[in-house]
Amino acid sequence: MKIFPKLMLIICLINNVITHAQNYPQNYFRNPLNIPMQLAANFGAVRTNHFHMGLDLRTNSQENLPVLAAADGYVSRIKVERYGFGNAVYITHPNGYTTVYAHLNKYFSKLDEYVKERQYKDEKWEQDITFQPGQFPVEKGQQVALSGNTGGSAGPHLHFEIRDTKTEECLNPLLFGFAIPDNIAPIISGLYWYDRRFSTYEPGANGITVKKAGNAYAANLVQVNSPEISFAIKAVDKANQGFNLGIYSAELLMDGKLIYSFKIDKIHYDDTRYINGCIDYTKFIRDKMGIQHLADLPGMKLQNYSLPNSTGIIKLQDENVHSIEIVLKDVKGNTSRLTTKLQLSKTTDKIPSTAKTILPNEAKTITTENAEIAFSKNAMYDAVNFNAYERPDTDPNAVSNGIVLNSSYVPVQDEYTLRIKPNRKLTNTEKDKAVILLDYGSDNTVVKVKWNDDWAEGKFNRLGTAKLLIDSNLPSVSSSWTEGAMVNNSTLVLKGTTKIGDIVSFRAELDGKWLRFARVKDNFVYAFDEKCPKGSGSHTLKVTTVNTAENTNTQTFTFQR
Repeated sequence: MKIFPKLMLIICLINNVITHAQNYPQNYFRNPLNIPMQLAANFGAVRTNHFHMGLDLRTNSQENLPVLAAADGYVSRIKVERYGFGNAVYITHPNGYTTVYAHLNKYFSKLDEYVKERQYKDEKWEQDITFQPGQFPVEKGQQVALSGNTGGSAGPHLHFEIRDTKTEECLNPLLFGFAIPDNIAPIISGLYWYDRRFSTYEPGANGITVKKAGNAYAANLVQVNSPEISFAIKAVDKANQGFNLGIYSAELLMDGKLIYSFKIDKIHYDDTRYINGCIDYTKFIRDKMGIQHLADLPGMKLQNYSLPNSTGIIKLQDENVHSIEIVLKDVKGNTSRLTTKLQLSKTTDKIPSTAKTILPNEAKTITTENAEIAFSKNAMYDAVNFNAYERPDTDPNAVSNGIVLNSSYVPVQDEYTLRIKPNRKLTNTEKDKAVILLDYGSDNTVVKVKWNDDWAEGKFNRLGTAKLLIDSNLPSVSSSWTEGAMVNNSTLVLKGTTKIGDIVSFRAELDGKWLRFARVKDNFVYAFDEKCPKGSGSHTLKVTTVNTAENTNTQTFTFQR
């Protein structure tokens, strides 16, 4: 009888390995680089408003390393964009998966020439092109691009994804058997509990000191004053190279019973914003701390993430001492455990809500004297005692009060509609140049308004302080060369500026013909090619820019080549 449980455990482990291998082909995909795979970020790591959806592979702080096809297949898509992936290649494989390679500097020669021709034909730098299987077939190990630092990249690296071709779900590449050394268990640095009679935003997290004892972690007795609580954990994982990585899986047990777990195996891009319902968003934005909930928030609808039929909320019905165990694992099975005790002490009364509360799964419109904020039923992850009010704004371009939309430390899942009434009668010309600026502390978003009678309307997906502005300022670009001078550099660089919002349209014409400039953050860069060879003499470059308010500016530059 003593042997039977061990035998069953061995059988379960074997079945798990077999199932794992059946679900995710092992060693089918090769390393997409010619250097050993080293992770700068893993699948599921916490990012602002999204999960990290692939692996960030280190390129030794270099650009232009060969990027190789991970398996036989064909190039099914490319993207060229200012942010996001920058330059990206998608390769579809016969086994039902698609691999993605992003932040590239250049595609392989035939593909690069095709994209360039398409850009000149469309007179448009940004592209999203799909291909048929016979157009660009590739073999495993074939060079498909050069690595780079394009798009929303903060340093040279290769972003690599594996997707289910049919569903387009991103799958955790570490489940496919790549040889990445890792014998380091997740590192736990904090434990928190929340009074779940209220929102997790108010009164917020209660910190618990965590101590490491050998290979395990422990915390002193946690005494709580609420019969309904949930836990959250602050932890990172590491591979052997030392970068902080995201947690793959977590389990929460009370008195030996599993009451919550999550595992990050697959995520669809349509669902990636639900990261904000899986973390303590306030601490992430305000304090730069990644704390992951070990319980569901009522508006968090991410599929295939948490334990079915269990919210993770602990309901204490006695004042006994209960054992708590939290188990964290990485894909390799390296495991960390945190143990503590939990006890209900004297229960405090509920705090009455005095503000305008918005509940998850309920649409609601909040009003001030000169503003309306309309939220959908999917807007909130947890209840928000929403505080909206107006305050004077000293910006000379402002034609409204500042509309304070609660706090930038509270997330929203989908877009809400903000309507603002100007504080004076506007002319049609002023209405045509009106924008709404939303300031959320770390940055701002500016949108061109739509008019509904005398109300200016815009859509946003973050909270902060908004105001209605009239923008009559022209966008502009400044050149990196002296006017009329000989240019011997390999590129022409124009730096774009606009006072409010962004440059939303850019067009350059060299001697009357469209010229391909790439958008690199706020710069526009042309790499000299056959359109402007050396020795071609004097040239005139006409540049037209348009900003968010649709102000248009045309400038002319000259140079010699």
